[in-house]
Parts: sequence; structure tokens; C-alpha cells
Amino acid sequence: MIPTKAYAAPAVSAPLTPFDFERREVGPHDVLIDIQFCGVCHSDLHQVRDEWGGSIFPMVPGHEIVGRITKVGDHVKNFKVGDLAGVGCMVDSCRTCPSCLEDLEQYCEVGMVGTYGGRERGTGQPTYGGYSSQIVVDEKYTLKVSDKLDLARVAPLLCAGITTYSPLRQWKVGPGHRVGVMGLGGLGHMAVKLAAAMGAEVTVLSTSPNKEADAKELGAHNFVVTKDKDQLKSVTNYFDFIINTVSAPLDLAAYLNLLRRDGTMILLGVPPEAPQVHAFNLIGKRRRIAGSLIGGIAETQEMLDFCAEHNIMSDIELIDIADINEAYERMLKGDVKYRFVIDLATLN
Repeated sequence: MIPTKAYAAPAVSAPLTPFDFERREVGPHDVLIDIQFCGVCHSDLHQVRDEWGGSIFPMVPGHEIVGRITKVGDHVKNFKVGDLAGVGCMVDSCRTCPSCLEDLEQYCEVGMVGTYGGRERGTGQPTYGGYSSQIVVDEKYTLKVSDKLDLARVAPLLCAGITTYSPLRQWKVGPGHRVGVMGLGGLGHMAVKLAAAMGAEVTVLSTSPNKEADAKELGAHNFVVTKDKDQLKSVTNYFDFIINTVSAPLDLAAYLNLLRRDGTMILLGVPPEAPQVHAFNLIGKRRRIAGSLIGGIAETQEMLDFCAEHNIMSDIELIDIADINEAYERMLKGDVKYRFVIDLATLN
């Protein structure tokens, strides 16, 4: 077994504290990654607080992992010692269901194995995430990372990046499309960068007028203050797609009316209560509400390659791991532009 240092939540809503555990030995198809940076996702906070149910404690969060490979198994074909590598939100799946066979492992019909908060197939042991010194992963669920980009700023691409890239690709967003982005946080700022890079006209829809300059700097072409009735009316029946990253309660009706005929709102955020929608908001213009998760391994690799080609990275604030509990509190207040990333060199 491989001794590993980490920070973990010992119980529901408890502060994260230092935690020692053992990773499994490197198997024939595994790689060992020395973790250099790990992004802090809002879902880490949800799971530490067991807001989605089923959390396993002690919990080592973190599924936006980048680092360097220090050991490979005897049968590993695609990686070698010294390579940069990444790990996203999953580390395994059944591999045989229709979704897995279509490179859609995130929708595995048996259930994907989360990078943390899940249980290993076969052993049933809990999975521990990237707030740690190292991780052992099957090469099939490991991503190649370009050395062209700032590694710390690449880390959030493994969740925030792929969560926004996947629906943009699924709905074939490109030149000629008008895309609205609701929420300019960790997900929203990546949606702006990616949609703009794909050639779409991008408008940020925000309740905060003071975010306009940031939105334009990130690549947005337009900015609409949604509390301003005249501004909101000016984009009625305007968008082909709306990427909704908001996790707070909100009235969807006002935003659905911004969609053109056959327009689609894609839900990425998870509000605490189910939204209410009147059927007429959809029927009148044949509008759609859809949802999207992360991408499969192949699509995540495609996203990383696209970002390397277009010099796209997350905007981050680098923190010491000892500051993780303060970062959670700041994240709740929206006090971050736009993603915290842990420097694992600070893990002693």
C-alpha cells in the first residue's frame, strides 16, 4: 500500500483537517500521479455537507486533479513516468453497458465510480480524491495534459471545463448561434470562454451590473442585467441556447421567454428545490429544457486538447491547503474569481 497525506472531512459539515491513509498498490493497468494542483468545486462543499445524500466519511474531496506520473503498471500503454496527467470526476465505470461502450461513461447504467465519495468496483473501498499527495488511477480514466498551459489553471478544466464543454458539443454550438450564459461563476466563466472560442455570439445574463467588465474580458459579446426589465425585454425570443449554471432558486419562466422558437435551456446548476415551469412557456415556441452532466473520457480529452489549442484556462486563485475551510466559506459568498485551486506543495 502507498502512504498518502490528505485533508479530509471526518464527518458531515465538519471542518477539513489533515488525514493520512493508504492508496492501493499500482496495478498492471494503473498509473501513480504525484498531485500538484487540485481545483475546488462547489460540489465538494455539497458533498462534505451531505446535501445530496449518500456521502461517505471520512471524505477526501477533489476531482479536478493534475500532476505528474511517477510510476506505471506493467501493461500501461499510453503513459510513461514523467508525463503530465489529469483526473476528473470519475475513476471507473462498468465498461460494458451501452453508455460505456459509446464513450459516455458518465452515464454508466451501473453507475460511474466517483473520484471521491464512491466505492471501488471489486473491493468496495471508498474512493478518496485530490486534496491529497498522490492518486492511483487506471490509465483508461486518466487524461493527457499539455505542457503548453499553466498547470494550476488547467486543473478546473477537469470538472468546470468539461461540464460546460460537453453540452456545447452535444448541441453543436458554433458560428451563427446566440448563446446566453446564466451565472458568471466557476462554470459560467468557462461557458463564456468555450462558447466564444467555438464561434458563437455570447451574452452573459447576470443580476450583478458590476460583472459586465469581467464578462467582456472573458470573451462575452453582450451583457444583460436581468433585474432591468427593459434590458431583459430586449433579448426576448433571442437565444438559440441558454447555459444555466445557477444553483440558487430562481424563476425559470422569465429566462425561458428569452429563447427563440426551438431554443434550448441546458441546466448545469442544481438548485436546492426543483424549479416550477408552466407548460405554456415551452409549448408556445416549442422550447426545450435539457440537462447535462460531465463528459466521457474521450470527450474530456477532446476538451483538454481544444483548450490547449485555443489557450483556454480557468481564472483561479491559488491557495494553500490549510486555507481550504476559509475557501469554502468564501465560495458560499461568491468571493472568488472564479475557481480556487489548491497548491499541493503546501501539504506537509
